[in-house]
Amino acid sequence: MAGAKNHEYHILPPDPMPIIGAFSALIMAAGGIMWMHSYAYGGWIFFLGVACVLFTMYQWWSNVIREAHAGDHTPVVSLHLRYGMILFIASEVMFFVGWFWAWFDFALFPSPVEVKDGVVSLVEGAAQWPPKGLAVIDPFAFPLLNTMILLCSGTTVTWAHHALIHGDREGLKKGLWLTIILGLLFTSIQAFEYAHAPFPFKGLNYGSSFFMATGFHGFHVIVGTIFLSVCLVRAYRGDFTPRQHFGFEAAAWYWHFVDVVWLFLFISIYVWGGWGAPHAG
Repeated sequence: MAGAKNHEYHILPPDPMPIIGAFSALIMAAGGIMWMHSYAYGGWIFFLGVACVLFTMYQWWSNVIREAHAGDHTPVVSLHLRYGMILFIASEVMFFVGWFWAWFDFALFPSPVEVKDGVVSLVEGAAQWPPKGLAVIDPFAFPLLNTMILLCSGTTVTWAHHALIHGDREGLKKGLWLTIILGLLFTSIQAFEYAHAPFPFKGLNYGSSFFMATGFHGFHVIVGTIFLSVCLVRAYRGDFTPRQHFGFEAAAWYWHFVDVVWLFLFISIYVWGGWGAPHAG
């Protein structure tokens, strides 16, 4: 029959969200650049772009959820959604590779600087990492605690996943609640650590690379916590079934990725990167 669907793919109807998302990203980027160059209203334009991007994300993912409820996520569509999530996580891996690269470059080829009474100065023959005179964060205090918290959160999200697969909706909700609480606890501890960091963000390669690497990881923890919170709301609505729950599966993958990145950060930046330096009180 002419026009009959003879494949398992889902043909998307016309949607304005891709073009809206593109212009939203343009507004956000332009506003950010204007803000950094101290142009008038640059900050307002940046946050307008952020709001538009968030609106795009909400609308687009709402469409994906509606398609799932309509039965459009056939096995081949679900498979390709998984491929898409895998590629997204791979791109995130490369994003963090850049920050690790910067950290190891600074560490293996340090600048000859010395920190004395909070003042950074160039000193011949003082090339060492961390810089001479700099006190660092004790890796076996709050960083180790945050490592334990994230490892436990990986366990609780796996518990929630297995509960969902076996039809245990209460176990799913409890596992998600615990994971979200642990994520919020991690973020709170890291915020406290930043507020009491013994070195500044600017003026020092150690501080800049430390805050950029750990800060972007913290941002990913916040995103993952929001991701899991949306899954918790959907779990209470009864959206997930043992056979169809890719939204939760994607959130769990993302959370495990955040866990693994933190382990590399803890070993490379906190332990190895601060080796031999005095610890701040």
